[in-house]
Parts: sequence; C-alpha cells; structure tokens
Amino acid sequence: MNMERKNIHWHNGDVDAAERAALKNQNPCVIWMTGLSGSGKSTLANAMERKLVEMGRHTMLLDADNIRHGLNRNLGFSETDRTENIRRIGEVSKLMTDAGLIVITAFISPFQKDRDMVRALLAADKFLEVYLSTSLEVCEARDPKGMYHKARKGEIAHFTGISSPYEVPLQPELTIDTAALSVKECIESITNLLQKKGFL
Repeated sequence: MNMERKNIHWHNGDVDAAERAALKNQNPCVIWMTGLSGSGKSTLANAMERKLVEMGRHTMLLDADNIRHGLNRNLGFSETDRTENIRRIGEVSKLMTDAGLIVITAFISPFQKDRDMVRALLAADKFLEVYLSTSLEVCEARDPKGMYHKARKGEIAHFTGISSPYEVPLQPELTIDTAALSVKECIESITNLLQKKGFL
C-alpha cells in the first residue's frame, strides 16, 4: 500500500444517499448504455434523458466524448487507459446516484471486466446494463463521425470492432438493436425496464 494512503480516512457525512434521494422523490440508478461506435448510444441517451426530465425526474447524462474533453482528457485508447476511463466514470456515476440522480451513460465500454467493475461499485439493483446489439456492419455503414473509415485506413489504433475487440455483455438487463427499432420504440423499452425495476 502507498504509505501516503495510510493517512487518508473516510469521512462519514450527516446526510446519506437515501435522504438525498427522498428529497428528489425518486429511486436513483445508472442506465449504462454499451455498444459499438455508431450503435446509437448517444442518440438514445439524449432521448432518454429528455423523456425522464419531462417526467419530472432529476438526471445527469455522461457521454464518452464529452468526458474525454475534461475529466479523462489525459487518457488514450489503450486497454489500460480504457479501463481507467471506465473506472473513473463508474466512480462518478456512484457519486451521482448517492446525490439521488438517475444517471445515463453512453460509453462503448468494450470489456466485460470493466462493466463488471462498475456494477460492483453500485448496489446490485442500481446498475442497468443496456446493450445496443446493432451489428458492426450497420454501425460501420452509419459511421456518423467517419471513425470506421479512418480505422480501416490504419489512422486510428485500438478502434473497437476493427483493431480492438468488443466483448458482448453476458447478462444485460436489456438488449436493443437500433437497426430494428425506432428511437421511440427503444425509449419505450428502456422506460418499461425502469418501471419494472421500480425506478419510475
């Protein structure tokens, strides 16, 4: 153990997570959207947050590109950096659920061990893994940011689906193929999951 860490002690506050959630009159959770680039994570995350806000819920959206402009701007895309990227987001998500928020995330998060790490940070019922199973062929055909084209040309290293693997979730709470469903239908599926799990 780092000797300096021996001088760090947990401080227990007078207000706990349950009290913060009660003030907002909601049951906080993390909706963790995972899937290939171009599968629709950011689109669905934005639409889901809009839906929840219109329902009077308190939310926070964490999007991969936005986070890399700030909190994680010092990280690259090696497997080690990707793991650290997800670890940090997991810790931030936990803090936000402790604040009583419904957190929506949009991260490729390609490795099962990293998604399991985030799940372990939260109470078992607070982590809802939503797998966007949209195929590589569809995602690459969409290529909204031109990333697949660059990856195929060798201009981007460690690109998920091309030069780096994506590990399909083993037991996601919900699987959605955005090539088969409209945005509205996808949001209805996520809303139904939240209702079934007691978050709405």
